[in-house]
Amino acid sequence: MIEYIPIVTTLFSMYFLIVIYKHWESKRTMYLLWWTLGVFTFGFGTATDSINALFGWSEINFKLWYISGALLGGFPLAQGSVYLLMSQRFATRSAWIVLVIVAIASCCVMFSPIQLPNGFDGTLSGKILSWQWVRYFSPFINLYSFIFLVGGAVYSAIYYARQPDKQKRFLGNIFIALGALLPGIGGSFTRAGYVNVLFVTELIGLLLIYAGYQVIKRDKSVSIHTAQVTA
Repeated sequence: MIEYIPIVTTLFSMYFLIVIYKHWESKRTMYLLWWTLGVFTFGFGTATDSINALFGWSEINFKLWYISGALLGGFPLAQGSVYLLMSQRFATRSAWIVLVIVAIASCCVMFSPIQLPNGFDGTLSGKILSWQWVRYFSPFINLYSFIFLVGGAVYSAIYYARQPDKQKRFLGNIFIALGALLPGIGGSFTRAGYVNVLFVTELIGLLLIYAGYQVIKRDKSVSIHTAQVTA
């Protein structure tokens, strides 16, 4: 039954996407635009897991799974945090740099031959890519995502922890940091061959991110981030 958890995650991602899209539509800020894209790519990735569970393995679905998960991963969500925390100039330049890397890596994935081992059970894994060097792109992108998504939430949480009137924002950022961290932990288990762990951590992670987003959104105290104050 664990193999069908991504279906639940995908459905919840669709709901989350509607909620955050409406938020972006009312504010029209870059950080909310990237967070909206992040929820979409998160749901797209779990949708490929769902397709694999329901209909079996296919090469195109596998490659879309790899691109949406291993390459895009948390990047759009992290880029939203970059626009929130950093200057517009830095955020735009960094976005273009990472997007170019993701585009090059995605093309390599799409053109890479596939080598299915004997007794292949249909598990989604980057190990079946013939061009194994393609997998060296993902650590750079994932490190960037970790620094700004998890690190950004932790930075904000530390700042808010010192202010008694901003404890809800502190709690919300803790939820987001934990939620962003969990899929990365699940991804580590995937590389070790335990793919089902990722299905669980993705769902819990998304629920925590949503919880953190809602706590911060409903809080009436003033944000430390200019992008949120002026929105």
